Amino acid sequence: MEQLQTTTVHCPKLGEVTYAESDVINFPWGLPGFPSLRRWLVLCVDSQPAYVWLQSLEDLKVAIPAADPWAIFRDYDPKLPPYAFIALDVKEATDFTLLCVVVVTPHAEELTMNLMAPIVINLRSRNARQVVLDGSAYSVKEPIPRKSPAPQPAS
Repeated sequence: MEQLQTTTVHCPKLGEVTYAESDVINFPWGLPGFPSLRRWLVLCVDSQPAYVWLQSLEDLKVAIPAADPWAIFRDYDPKLPPYAFIALDVKEATDFTLLCVVVVTPHAEELTMNLMAPIVINLRSRNARQVVLDGSAYSVKEPIPRKSPAPQPAS
């Protein structure tokens, strides 16, 4: 049985991460703000189950929070442009998934999600691209609702 080759890196925000080459997501066009960073990992953190981190492998100081938009906005209904499917060679709905970038202000006072430009990931090829939903009413800074604290019992 062939042993899977892994690499371990130390990420300033997320600590030690071990990954296989098959875990890498490639962004052939880069990401807005990070055009030269093409190789990323999608990492889950146990303490943040609703969110993932896009961790750059080319600049380990860069990690971007993201989330499944439907986990937070159940009625999200993006109309993806045809070029996204062509560029990423998406043939069927089961070939891809979406993530949306999350912006967290200092001290996590405000959380917003970029619903206007989701990241489309081809699950077969592991290629991805952030696409703008031209003509959409979605916001690049849609506030993420906070859960209300549980009521305290009367004393």
